[in-house]
Amino acid sequence: MDWATTIFAIVTATAGINFMLLIVMVFLEKKKLQTITAWLTVLTFLPVLGFLLYVIFGSGLSLRTRRMIKKKSISEHDIISSIEGIQTLENAKLDGMSEEEQKLVTLCYNFGAYPCPGNSVKIFTDGKGKIEALKKDLLAAKKTINIEYYIFAKDKVGKEIMEILCQKAREGVDVKLIYDSIGSRKTPRRFFKKLKKAGGKVCEFFPPLFHIRMINLKLNYRNHRKIVVIDGKYGWTGGINIRGDHLGLNKKLSPWRDTHIRIEGSGVYPLQNIFLDDYRYCNNDNTPPIMYLENGYFPSPQICGDALIQVIDSGPDSSIQKIKEAFVKMIVSAKKRVYIQTPYFIPDDVFFSALRIAIKSGVDVRIMVPKVPDKRTVYLATLSYLKEMADIGVKIYLYKGFLHSKAIIIDENKVSIGTCNMDNRSFGLNFEDSAVIYSRKINEEYCKIFDKDIENSMPADKEYFAKKRWLTKMLQAIMRLLSPLF
Repeated sequence: MDWATTIFAIVTATAGINFMLLIVMVFLEKKKLQTITAWLTVLTFLPVLGFLLYVIFGSGLSLRTRRMIKKKSISEHDIISSIEGIQTLENAKLDGMSEEEQKLVTLCYNFGAYPCPGNSVKIFTDGKGKIEALKKDLLAAKKTINIEYYIFAKDKVGKEIMEILCQKAREGVDVKLIYDSIGSRKTPRRFFKKLKKAGGKVCEFFPPLFHIRMINLKLNYRNHRKIVVIDGKYGWTGGINIRGDHLGLNKKLSPWRDTHIRIEGSGVYPLQNIFLDDYRYCNNDNTPPIMYLENGYFPSPQICGDALIQVIDSGPDSSIQKIKEAFVKMIVSAKKRVYIQTPYFIPDDVFFSALRIAIKSGVDVRIMVPKVPDKRTVYLATLSYLKEMADIGVKIYLYKGFLHSKAIIIDENKVSIGTCNMDNRSFGLNFEDSAVIYSRKINEEYCKIFDKDIENSMPADKEYFAKKRWLTKMLQAIMRLLSPLF
């Protein structure tokens, strides 16, 4: 066989594989055009390696996995509506809300997020304060601790939290822990065995084949949630993981600016619900949902404040990107302001269009990202999108440090804080949660936090992006093309 025949055979085989993968992406996995274009680019220029990358990173969750997650999930409506004293959507106290706000509540409700009234919310903007307050809550636990983190490191912070969990488990508290296989890949499994020996329960989300972390066919799908629920009364979520650099201990990423919230009130119930869904899947748990009500996971609600909360969850197990669509609704209905904080800004066409509609409607749109990146490739794509945002009048701020906060402020009465970044990965590939908080008080508090962050930020206008070197601009264009794969 001469070289020409060999090359023809290789090209033909490559084209055939690419065509078959195209059929799979379009008709079976129903990927978006942006994602298909990015993968075809990789497959064309890296034919063999591209195929392997697609098998590892590109293929969607299997039908079996999606069915199992759905089978183990508990309907938030069924659980929460069964709690004595909780109101249905029809009877919820929405009288003081505008028509647009009521429509947002209805949208989130139809996505499975129950409107939970009477909450107090405490905002934490640094890891040290959050960890110290979390320790106090954990030490005060009487019955149950449910804790779920994307990253749970074996460092000083992780050891302190683990010691408390083991202590409480030995005291008879029902302790359940979920950690993500990829996010916590550097943490040895023997570290978590301590909790098992103390009487706690530990689950690894999407564990690798044969427990070899280098062989994980689901490594593109991460449980990015950070949820803690204590005695069914106190709930935590936000961006701060159990790791030292999230407390600002990494000089390269310092100062580390993040956002986490502590909820007290009925808004804890959906966090509990999300945790139990994940635990039931990881542990193949078949506990009848009624048992959670009877065993104190959802105690009778108490009025702790005036904030109404809906917690939206999303993940690759659903065909609907629920958090993104709720954000889009919030943005296009905004009348005065849309302030966004995110470490990564890689929007799809829908999210991008929503922001463009807002700015062209006279809404004050501001986006804040870090000036110091932790992931260079993602940051290059982020800068590419921010340039377009600046071109249409959006005010861009680069925080002088690493900004890991995931928050949106809408007008004068809504704030969303959670684990979800403003990028394709968080919207479609990760398991995420975000708390939509309806409260003028919390909105005003976070606006002050945002204004203070601006003082520690550098504005980036059209001229800033125009001065970038041609090589940087070229890399930005390439990373933007491949951004649906990040």
